[in-house]
Amino acid sequence: MSYNLYLSALLMAATCCTLVISYLSWKRRELPVAISYGLGVLTSAFYTFGYAFEIISPSLEHIRFWLRIEYIGIPFGTMLWFIMVLQLTGRQALVRKWLVIALMIVPVITFIAHNTNEWHHLFYRSMTINNLEGFPLVTLVKGPMYLVHVVYSYFFFIIGMILLLQMHRKAAAPLKRQITLMLIGSCMPYGFTLVYLITNMPIDISPFGFIFSSVFFLFGIYQFNMLRLAPLAVQKVFESMKDAVIVFDLDHMITGFNQAAVRVIVGLNRKQAIGQPAALVFTFYPKLLERIMQEPSSENKMQISNQDQERFFNVQVSLIIDKKLKPAGKMLLLSDVTETVRYEERLLDNARQLQELNTFKDKMFNVVAHDIRDPLAVLLNLMQLMEEEMQDCGESHEEIVHEMGQQIQKTFTLVESLLEWFQSQRGGMVFNPAVRDLARTVQMSVRFLQVRSEGKSIRILSEIPEETFVFADKEMLDLIIRNLLSNAIKFTDYGGRITLRAERAEDKMIVSVSDTGAGVPDEQIDSLLQEAYPVPSVGTAGELGVGLGLTLCREFVRLNGGEIWFDSAPSQGSTFYFSIPTPPPAPSHALNQIDRSETG
Repeated sequence: MSYNLYLSALLMAATCCTLVISYLSWKRRELPVAISYGLGVLTSAFYTFGYAFEIISPSLEHIRFWLRIEYIGIPFGTMLWFIMVLQLTGRQALVRKWLVIALMIVPVITFIAHNTNEWHHLFYRSMTINNLEGFPLVTLVKGPMYLVHVVYSYFFFIIGMILLLQMHRKAAAPLKRQITLMLIGSCMPYGFTLVYLITNMPIDISPFGFIFSSVFFLFGIYQFNMLRLAPLAVQKVFESMKDAVIVFDLDHMITGFNQAAVRVIVGLNRKQAIGQPAALVFTFYPKLLERIMQEPSSENKMQISNQDQERFFNVQVSLIIDKKLKPAGKMLLLSDVTETVRYEERLLDNARQLQELNTFKDKMFNVVAHDIRDPLAVLLNLMQLMEEEMQDCGESHEEIVHEMGQQIQKTFTLVESLLEWFQSQRGGMVFNPAVRDLARTVQMSVRFLQVRSEGKSIRILSEIPEETFVFADKEMLDLIIRNLLSNAIKFTDYGGRITLRAERAEDKMIVSVSDTGAGVPDEQIDSLLQEAYPVPSVGTAGELGVGLGLTLCREFVRLNGGEIWFDSAPSQGSTFYFSIPTPPPAPSHALNQIDRSETG
């Protein structure tokens, strides 16, 4: 019995092994590397299967048939192997349609040239039978197209091996074993083919290289889960994570990181980062480096600057444990919590504003209690006097009745002012700033006080131009302007004038309300805007007040982020100023919408 039968049986066994590997790859087809690897192994199955029958074929015609079977896979094996190497070494982005088409040009030409060789003899110049080994073997004289196929295959084989060696040099210890098996398994078919081409042996030993290759690959699959834990699979998991992951060995040398880490840590955007010590890469992140060097601990929050951006991350350092339950390295996990921190800051800011508003509310209640107590006490005393004197008939009560009327008027004015403010806060102590047209707001207040101003023939002139915008709470701004105008009318003589102006100063608008009245008395200049319980004053026409207006103005201006002050000269009038923020830059269409809402 000729030994070619034993060789054929061995090749059939190799074919079965490659088919098993192809099946295992198909089961993990969710990974791109498993698809290219499985197809590459399938091409070798055509080679070993066809050659198993070629070496037992009795005639040249049969040999030609089995050669065509072999060349279903042979031309495409190198192309698929090279694509697998690109994916395995983290260069998946290069595997695009245009690259696959370019890589297929020579394999397709090889496939066509081999199957049409009888027409042009460019692949094989001649094919003859010899029986030197005791059974028919084909002797092939290679043509130029065969040479093109060989050069193409070894060119990409060399490039692929360089990429695998680079990956092996940078890989962590557990991955080095997998890559070593891949290197050895890949070298076998190309090494055997090179020996066959150089020695011109009668039997093509290239398919037998796949026997050894299959053994190595099967060992890697079952011993190291090579397909399931391939470097590309790890890379795929890394790249799909939104959190930044950086892996270190026990000497704090960087062994891997994902794309999210590149966006966070500036020093990781260089390929040289692999194998570099953490102390070198994290030079600009001393706090983070300190965490890496320490023992693993629970996560904590840390602020990290990157490209002029301040972001917050939950930082967690954990140990990597190997199969023997011994430490094999460390993993740094950075979870971006910037939005959460910003939201917490907004909540704290809202809580602070709410606390300020509640404090203001308490202060207002104190003012109310102070201002309403005295008039009510006087009313009570007057009522008692009236009751006593009414018992003596014939006495006049005009003085008591007049005083009672004055006190009742004061109390009414106080209640009216309080109601006005409380109505503005009907939904609770709410501060809701928005863009407002100052000129239109002033016009509305002027119309609101028109009856009072006309009653004293006072001319109110606004020199604030249209489209002068500020950023303030609507109700508070209305009350500030209304109270300042009301005070100006109150302390301006008949036939006087009130002027409103606005001037921009950096990011604030300075609003002024000037009158031609009597001015602020000297004894009140230093305390007018400082006292918690201002003293009420009588206007030029005997108008009564309770002193609550300026208190409201002062607090509302402060809540809107501004200040209030005044200038005054006796018998020459007063000018009250307050500052209010200007709006942030906004599209013009937004301002148009504000105009329409103001006029509506």
